[in-house]
Amino acid sequence: MTPDADLSSAIDTLLPQTQCARCGFGGCAPYATAIAQGRADIDRCPPGGDATIAAIAALTGRLVRPLDPSCGPSLPLQVAVIDPERCIGCALCIAACPVDAILGAPKRLHALLPSLCSGCGLCVAPCPVDCIDLVPAGRTWTIVDADAARARHRARAVRLGSGERIDARLHDPQSRRQAVAAALQRARARRQVA
Repeated sequence: MTPDADLSSAIDTLLPQTQCARCGFGGCAPYATAIAQGRADIDRCPPGGDATIAAIAALTGRLVRPLDPSCGPSLPLQVAVIDPERCIGCALCIAACPVDAILGAPKRLHALLPSLCSGCGLCVAPCPVDCIDLVPAGRTWTIVDADAARARHRARAVRLGSGERIDARLHDPQSRRQAVAAALQRARARRQVA
């Protein structure tokens, strides 16, 4: 390994592995690499907050700084919840989840495994019916959680890199709109029958 790769790996170990991208990078590993290469400041991880900033500062010899407010606030762990009454089975949340914490299939009700959810919130915005909310987790995010999330994130990247797609329609905007419209129509029809 190169010195940059060694440092990047060490920094990545200190990050919370929520994969939220609030730092401006595509996940914890790209952020760690950017820090190691001097392309990013150490103050851009809201889930890690002050403790993570201090740990990275100690590792890199950089000065401790307050969390960059442009990245958002540091909050206690939250998890996503899916309202089953409003879920239309569009699968956009599954495609957005960086740690494979959401189960389901197109045209089927989706479920979230709270023990796997990193609270990144990336599933909330893509939901066309606003059936996903973030709520307090009632627990803290541990190093065990971070290690497991890192492993799931890497496995997902390998799986998606190998050509697997949750649903090819989700990657084309026109097809996505059509899929969502069809899902909404099915949901309306189910409600009229009930």
